[in-house]
Amino acid sequence: MSTNITSIPFIDLKAQQEKIRPQIDAAIQKVLDSGQYIMGPAVEELEMNLAKYTGAKYALTCSSGTSALVLAMMVLGLKPKDAVFVPSFTFIATAEAVLLAGGVPVIVDVEKNTFNMDPNDLKKAILEAKKEGLNPKIVVPVDLFGCPANYSEIIKIAKENNMKVVGDGCQSFGASLNNKKVGSLADITATSFFPAKPLGCYGDGGALFTDNLEYFDLMRSFRVHGMGTDRYENVRIGINGRLDTIQAAILLVKMTVLDEELKKRNKIATKYRDEIKSVNHQIIPNEVISAWAQFSFLLPGNTQQRTKIQNILKEKGIPTMIYYPIPIHRQTAYAKYADKRVFPVSDLLAEKIMSIPMHPYLDEKTQNYIIDTLNEAIKLA
Repeated sequence: MSTNITSIPFIDLKAQQEKIRPQIDAAIQKVLDSGQYIMGPAVEELEMNLAKYTGAKYALTCSSGTSALVLAMMVLGLKPKDAVFVPSFTFIATAEAVLLAGGVPVIVDVEKNTFNMDPNDLKKAILEAKKEGLNPKIVVPVDLFGCPANYSEIIKIAKENNMKVVGDGCQSFGASLNNKKVGSLADITATSFFPAKPLGCYGDGGALFTDNLEYFDLMRSFRVHGMGTDRYENVRIGINGRLDTIQAAILLVKMTVLDEELKKRNKIATKYRDEIKSVNHQIIPNEVISAWAQFSFLLPGNTQQRTKIQNILKEKGIPTMIYYPIPIHRQTAYAKYADKRVFPVSDLLAEKIMSIPMHPYLDEKTQNYIIDTLNEAIKLA
């Protein structure tokens, strides 16, 4: 085994910042000098760059990934009996946005291989929702850990049921499916610029993407308190969902290194997948390039053995995380939306999944150390 390496960061934002610090400092100083801290010129410039990068006709920045999801729901006009289908194995914001916008979340299980929404279970959930008197309105596939969901199949199901598709790309900015970037795969796509994301700012931030001008105009209105032609004319109920100018300026700089970082993430992921043994890796379909927001896999054994493996790695200076220990259908605030369905795969993933350090600045020595230590820990557990 390689020599012990201490204090490995789970995500190394410091290394990235050191590489682009002069540009970041200059960008922040420019905003400070301008005095335009809210909706300054960097915001519009960023939106133009985001649209060009993704291939979407329109991009709109906002205050977080959660607000992006809420705005998408508001644009599509949820009513109390409208059903929105979300996977159980994801961060809670996916379902939270549905309730905040006035709809009913209907929870769907995921696939064991990709960890993404299971189209077959989606079909079952739609039938059950209709029997309960709900109106199928939206399906929200989540691109878990950076891997785009099965949009071709999910969009087909959505069209058959007169539903819209809102892509939860909060973990997958920069990823692609069939050579199309996340942001151009669904009716509306939401993403997050939380610092740990593949493209992250130094606070909260998010964005929405669409090819529909009507949706885009509604997004802009809802983002600023439901404004009309003037910010003091309010034609609908909205939110304060703006992105700060400083965060936009930071993201503009970070976009200049994004593609290089994504290549490095994929190279590291390939090495991990080739050399980490005795685990079930997330399957990335051939037509997908993942953004690898996280590197997660299923361990053998039970949760006690997983805890033992985590403790061994912790002693060796390797941090781990569990995404997600409690699926949505088992969350106290959401259990009532899943009391008539079962989610065996989501439950299995919660019991066996583990994530290890993944970022573009992991050198080969550190990668080898993580791989060797993990392989030995699995044997010992």
